[in-house]
Amino acid sequence: MNKAVEMKLQGYTTKQVMQELNIKNETQVETWFRWYKNGETHRFHQQVGKQYSYEKGMAELSEIDQLKLELKRKEVELEILKKYKELERKCRLK
Repeated sequence: MNKAVEMKLQGYTTKQVMQELNIKNETQVETWFRWYKNGETHRFHQQVGKQYSYEKGMAELSEIDQLKLELKRKEVELEILKKYKELERKCRLK
């Protein structure tokens, strides 16, 4: 279990937890405690800044399937960029 959550369960305030553990973001402590209360303790092990659902789904795929998924994402990004450039070009012509 996360040390911050343990301290919150012992009755420490969020500010006290932040000071003790040198955490700069109050929201982070509250998020960890919310995860604990909701039974989402698996989230404590995810990479910082990564959405859990994306990481979980990627871990279950083979390397080839991961590459196919990444290629599909890039293709969608390219299509969006093409549409944007087309709209941009039309706006300049007006």
